[in-house]
Amino acid sequence: MADPATYRPATGEIPAKPGVYRFRDDEGRVIYVGKAKSLRSRLSSYFQDVSALHLRTHQMVTTAASVEWTVVDTEVEALQLEYTWIKEFDPRFNVKYRDDKSYPWLAVTVGEEVPRVQVMRGAQKKGVRYFGPYSHAWAIRDTVDSLLRVFPMRSCSAGVYKRAHASGRPCLLGDIGKCAAPCVGRVSIDEHREIVNDFLAFMTGNTAGFTRDLERRMRDAAGDERYEQAAKYRDDLAALHRVLEKQTVVLRDGTDADVFGFEDNGIEVAVQIFSIRDGRIRGQRGWIADRAVIEGGNADIADGGLAEYVQRAIMTLYAETSADAVPPVVLVPELPADADAVAQLLAEHRGRPVSIRVPKRGDKRRLLETVEQNAREAMMRHKLKRASDLNARSEALEELRRALGLDIAPLRIECYDISNLQGTEIVASMVVFEDGLPRKSEYRRFTIRQAGQSDVAAMNQVIRRRLERLLRAKDPEGRPEDDTLSRRFAYRPSLIVVDGGPTQVAAAKRAFDDLGVRNIGPGGIALCGLAKRLEEIWLPDSSDPVVLPRSSEALYLMQRVRDEAHRFANTHHRERRGRAMTVSALDGIAGLGTTRRKALMKQFGSVKKLRAASIDEVAKVPGIGRATAESIVSQLARAKPEPAINMTTGEIVEEE
Repeated sequence: MADPATYRPATGEIPAKPGVYRFRDDEGRVIYVGKAKSLRSRLSSYFQDVSALHLRTHQMVTTAASVEWTVVDTEVEALQLEYTWIKEFDPRFNVKYRDDKSYPWLAVTVGEEVPRVQVMRGAQKKGVRYFGPYSHAWAIRDTVDSLLRVFPMRSCSAGVYKRAHASGRPCLLGDIGKCAAPCVGRVSIDEHREIVNDFLAFMTGNTAGFTRDLERRMRDAAGDERYEQAAKYRDDLAALHRVLEKQTVVLRDGTDADVFGFEDNGIEVAVQIFSIRDGRIRGQRGWIADRAVIEGGNADIADGGLAEYVQRAIMTLYAETSADAVPPVVLVPELPADADAVAQLLAEHRGRPVSIRVPKRGDKRRLLETVEQNAREAMMRHKLKRASDLNARSEALEELRRALGLDIAPLRIECYDISNLQGTEIVASMVVFEDGLPRKSEYRRFTIRQAGQSDVAAMNQVIRRRLERLLRAKDPEGRPEDDTLSRRFAYRPSLIVVDGGPTQVAAAKRAFDDLGVRNIGPGGIALCGLAKRLEEIWLPDSSDPVVLPRSSEALYLMQRVRDEAHRFANTHHRERRGRAMTVSALDGIAGLGTTRRKALMKQFGSVKKLRAASIDEVAKVPGIGRATAESIVSQLARAKPEPAINMTTGEIVEEE
């Protein structure tokens, strides 16, 4: 390995301008390409403290033997040159931000004399009209099979077409009416081209005219008592409706757009893209990439967060597509880091303006939320796929044993998380994983005593209560016979994980020390914390964290345990918060007891609707007099409304 100091350029030699840089190894091969707004700032970051770099970046700079750069005038040129060089040199340390799948397209070879409809993968070719991409090839074949009833164009291979032409006999599709059979002259080349044009028009969204035409033909045939022909038109119309049902309108204004959704779990990023053409979902694709690999030790990307991931995804998606594949609108959850440069580059590629937007309301916002939900589902399936692998779970537990210095693998892991909203309704969760899988029957919820406590104090209280129950369960003589709760907590965990860093671990450790818990059973109880920001594992009385490799199965397991505890705590908190909100706003109103509160909630449904009601409307509620109604309306008008809560995350939603 080379010492980066041997080829480090002097800081003064590096221009403080936009540009693109290349690292080469000792054989002159390009191993990494990157861009920067300021070459001096970016390149200097690679040589400041090599030991502090991410493992992959450290390997890159020690493998390299030289670095060179090219200065450009604008960020657009830098962006374009970076992806040109990545495509040209295929550097080993530039990992493509996509999966290894080649998505299928519905393609029509319009450049051929007798065009053909087929499934195509890989790079797009000239003379071919593409629709999609689709998530599965069978979805294309199902669509084509339905449409060939109405648009009987050629779908056979070149070999089949030549044999039919030479023999004078059509293939099976020609015999059953799903091909007009231009190979044997049933239709002329020009007539077949008209069928192809109608198919293309239908696929681009001009559907209403075809359905109306078929309905008219069906009525005319029935009126002329040509019932067999009318039945054919009826079946053709049903085939069109089946295709249209699969392509539900999601944007009423008929917009052509690509919609990006992201899910970042701290280790990986899931990306989902919906392709919308004429307001209908024409295709879906997605991938999952290693977050650390995307950042590659790049401080700008790590600090930029979602904005940088959006930019990488957009540039990667459109880098190798044709101009027709770039829509006029790209919808994203956050604008790219260099939004103007990316939009300009896409516009140059497309030949027409491209707008990159963050939808705030309406159909486009709801569609974006749907795509983001798909990204979350993709991430969940990705995690579950790994979790269901017995070998992966065994490897994870063994890696965790070695990393934490345990005598045996932690077969029972308990994880604790605290959830609250501005210090109110503080709750905690305990989730249990046995043999690397969740054991939901063992999950427990805690309500924190003494309101207003900090998360740290709450964590100390929860761990103390858990250990007290465990100690009581281990002492049958001192436990009452009806103490079923202690018996439920009788199973000793191998490892207790708290959600947080050194502060939370120290609070849990104090509970261990105060109760004199050292070893309970063989191997004792291990304790650690998992800090979310950098996914570091903190041990008690340790000044340095345990950092697991990003590809480690143990890290996947720890993250899944922590995320499950977070989800369970938030669910419990939302339930308590929901119950409390219906009562808290009505507290302190004279003459308003439990019965009258229930009557008000039954009449209005929520405090928000009650707050909007008039005195006369409130007075109509059974048991509420005029004076009480005036008191209720007056007090609710003075009281500050309860904050809105995101029911998914449990966080306060800022009012616009």
